[in-house]
This record gives sequence, C-alpha cells and structure tokens, in this order.
Amino acid sequence: MIGVELPARPDPLPGPVVDTHCHLDVTAQHSGLDPADAVAAAAEVGVTRIVQVGCDVPGSRWAVEAAVRWPSVVAGVAIHPNDAARLGPDLLDALEVIEALAQHPRVRAVGETGLDFYRTRDAAGHARQQEAFAAHIGWATAYDKTLVIHDRDAHAAILSVLDREGPPPRIVMHCFSGDAAFALACLERGAYLSFAGTVTFKNSESLRAALAVTPPDRILVETDAPYLTPVPYRGRPNASYLIPHTARFMAETLGLDLMAFCRALNDNAEVAFGGRW
Repeated sequence: MIGVELPARPDPLPGPVVDTHCHLDVTAQHSGLDPADAVAAAAEVGVTRIVQVGCDVPGSRWAVEAAVRWPSVVAGVAIHPNDAARLGPDLLDALEVIEALAQHPRVRAVGETGLDFYRTRDAAGHARQQEAFAAHIGWATAYDKTLVIHDRDAHAAILSVLDREGPPPRIVMHCFSGDAAFALACLERGAYLSFAGTVTFKNSESLRAALAVTPPDRILVETDAPYLTPVPYRGRPNASYLIPHTARFMAETLGLDLMAFCRALNDNAEVAFGGRW
C-alpha cells in the first residue's frame, strides 16, 4: 500500500487533543507516511501528542525509540494477544523483554494486551493469551503504568481476568467495541474508554450508545492508525492527523461544545497516562 494517496487534512481542532493509540511504524509501512511527517501533520491540526503502541518485541523497542526521539510521543509496550497465542514456547522469552522495556521512563503504558477470541479461537491460544494478559496486568501495577486493553469478542473474559488479577489504577479500553452495558461494567472498574473511527461508522449504533453513557471525564479518542479510519475516509489509511473527524463527530453526537470537548479529551489523556508529557 506504500504510495497510496492519503486523505486530505481536516480543519484544525480548536484545542489540543491526544491520539491515545497509534502505530506510527505500521502507518509508514502501509502508506509511506514517514513517522516524523506524521507527528508534524498531527500537530498542525491540533493533535499535539501521541501514544505510540508496540504489539511485539520489535514494535515495542521501536515505540521506546520513538518516544525518546519525539517529546510529544510516549510509548506503550506489549505482546499483542494474537501474537501471544502464536508464540508458543517463545512467549516467556518475549514477555521478559517486554517487562524490561516497561520500566523505561518514556514508557507510559503496558499494552496493547488483552484477549482476542475473533482471530484466536483454539483453547491453547486462549490460555496463552490469558497468561500474557495476567503478566501485563502485573507489570502495570508494579511499575505504575497504564494498562491498555485490546478486547475483541472477549468482553466477559476480559472482565473475569481483570477481577481475578486486580485492576491496576489506570486502565484504557483501546478501541472500545462493546455496548452500553459493557461500557458501564468497564467504567465500574475505573477504566477510560477510548473511541476510534469506528464510532463514526453507520452501523455502530451500539458503540454510540456506549459513548452516550460514558461520563465526559472518562472519554478518550484514538486512531489505531493505520487502521479504523473515520468517515468520510473509511477504507483508506488512517493517521493521527485525522483525529479531528472523530473528535468532531463525538462532540456532535454528545451535544457538547467542541472546544470544551477537546479540553476534556486532552485532560483525560493526561490523567489516563500518568500525567503531562
């Protein structure tokens, strides 16, 4: 996909916001958008800070390097649940590397970790995912990092593991995908709900119902770039500079003043990820 035409830049937001979940390295692979250019383009439209998320050992190392290079970027490190399922006996070695990376001062998050029962369907894979998820929960607590949860078709199991292990002080439900009832269950456990471009999709009524029951001080916005591009560019490569489409849609859906909503999103991200950076 390198060399594809990227969507046009939207009008800047009236206040700064944070892209709370992005894959700058994968975005470069998919669209040819250089990470430095991606960071600069985002800042020009009001997306002044980014959480760069690693999903395996090389990606997590890259995330730390990116956070060291750009002051506006902080890192999340993890073994993605589907990677955990595939690694088999090599999982323990990978987890050791992630634990060491998690202690870096530019790392604010442990994740994305969690459970994915959509792509991983065998019992052995589910067991490895739960083993890895429990380890990540432990590190988030031990090293005072934010736990970033990937949840796909695994709502009940996510809550079960969290309750069993004990939720850390700060939790972000990445690309929240549940309904209003699941939103309330996550909120009861202290989670922030991070909404991606999927909230703008025509068929996402249940997701918008979840947004409606989420208090404004628990809402985050993200791209998951290069994936989940918001309307009107659904199906094309995503990037942090497209956050304004999702943020504006969310503010309109909730009937909130855009400037006040941007301020809330920005403040929420700071609290959710352990303070200003």
